Amino acid sequence: MFRLIPQVLLKQLYTRNSLHNTASGFAFSLKNRLADATFTGLSLIRIDGQAYPAEAFQLELDGQAALPVDGISVSHPLAFPLRRSVTVYASAEPLSAGKHLIELTLQTQPFGKITLTVEDELQHERADEPSINAQRVVIPRSTSDDTSPDAVRQRQEFLGQYTQTRPQHLTNYSFDPAVIRGNCEQFVGVAQVPIGLAGPLRINGEHASGDFLIPLATTEGTLVASYNRGMKLLNQCGGVTCTVIDEGMQRAPVFVMHDARAARDLARWVAAHEPHLRAEAEATSRFARLQYITPYQTGRTLFLRFGFTTGDAAGQNMVTKATLAACTYLLQEVKDVAHFYLEANLATDKKPSFINTLQTRGKRVTAEVTIPKDLLVRELQVEPEQLDRHARLGTLGAFMSGTNNNGLHSVNGLAALFIATGQDVACLAESSAAIATSEILPNGDFYGSITLPSLIVGTVGGGTSLPTQQECLSILGCSGSGKVYKFAEIVAGVVAAGELSLAAAISSLDWVSSHESARQSTPSSQ
Repeated sequence: MFRLIPQVLLKQLYTRNSLHNTASGFAFSLKNRLADATFTGLSLIRIDGQAYPAEAFQLELDGQAALPVDGISVSHPLAFPLRRSVTVYASAEPLSAGKHLIELTLQTQPFGKITLTVEDELQHERADEPSINAQRVVIPRSTSDDTSPDAVRQRQEFLGQYTQTRPQHLTNYSFDPAVIRGNCEQFVGVAQVPIGLAGPLRINGEHASGDFLIPLATTEGTLVASYNRGMKLLNQCGGVTCTVIDEGMQRAPVFVMHDARAARDLARWVAAHEPHLRAEAEATSRFARLQYITPYQTGRTLFLRFGFTTGDAAGQNMVTKATLAACTYLLQEVKDVAHFYLEANLATDKKPSFINTLQTRGKRVTAEVTIPKDLLVRELQVEPEQLDRHARLGTLGAFMSGTNNNGLHSVNGLAALFIATGQDVACLAESSAAIATSEILPNGDFYGSITLPSLIVGTVGGGTSLPTQQECLSILGCSGSGKVYKFAEIVAGVVAAGELSLAAAISSLDWVSSHESARQSTPSSQ
């Protein structure tokens, strides 16, 4: 990965508007936005063509003690992991006001020798004006260990002093804050969401087979009861049949060429060099596997939609890293790219879209059931014809409103499961898409199905390893590797239960009465 780094990417290492004078010279900042690396030496630094010796510079990483650059070598490297920032301090004459050309030649691993050339304008503050940073309220943060008991306590005290409140439930938690590293910055406490238990739900899947208790995290009254009612009916039918149909996670970089013909030629180049791009992308991960690169061209702009499988992880970060590696290779080989961005909305990350209804994002999974007519009438007080007619009218209403869903409330069960099991809740924007179908069979029984075309879930990574969330995944038998298909089938079955229950409630006029009953049973806060 990153055997050669194009200048268009190298420039992103430099932090814009960071150049400023100091009491002993000047300084600027770099940030690793590519991949984990080590810094093994500084070969050259020039400002406006003037060379400076390495001994004139020191590096300060994230507020740690400054290190002399000439003491860093292959035998004494400096770790420079992804997202790490470093301030470069020079002992030299201050720079004049205006723009300056900065040229750096660095020795690194695994990038080798890289040369960075950027232009930045000297930042300054007037002596008679207070510093903006001096006026700014800053939440306490530790650069060495921000989840240590002392760091968390300082933030909690700051919170109480700044807001004149004394939180008790917010700051009361049962786990070591160290476990949330990589999941939450500036940790101060937890949101305690009630979790209700529904089921058991019988799933007849290829990966999930059996009866499952379902933990649902929600503050919406009647939600757990409604899903429980749907599960009861599904069980009486012998369970719900769930099938994972497809999977994929995308990243869609964009390239602006000099004209439309060049953009067309780039698309052809990509098709011819797909094996090379695949090799670069897959070298970044043990799990990311490139399935396709689909071009979409408008004028001189070319989008490339990279589609991957990502194992048991939801995989957004994984495919971002893999796609960047492939694009790095492309940018090194293709010289006439005018502009490049790693994403420009065609992957529709955390946004509903029609493209994901047709081309899977996450998991495409279907849940289906056949309900005998007598059972439907006895248990839910509706005729099959009532449900089927309501479904057709719902499809018409969805078409008229332009929604991504012709079902009723897939996002209700999804949100409750996502919170309980540590999924990325923002992915509900995509995952809520649903395609519901129904029909009356020749014998009068009711057949219904619901397909989730962009269900973004994982059983490893993200928030799935947090204590409560891991326990909820374990309740489902879905914690850890090799379980994501099983989990996807369970999720689809839960959604089917909720759709069936609400559809029956609306058709039988139980919808309002059930919510009113829940409202009246809720203790008054007045």
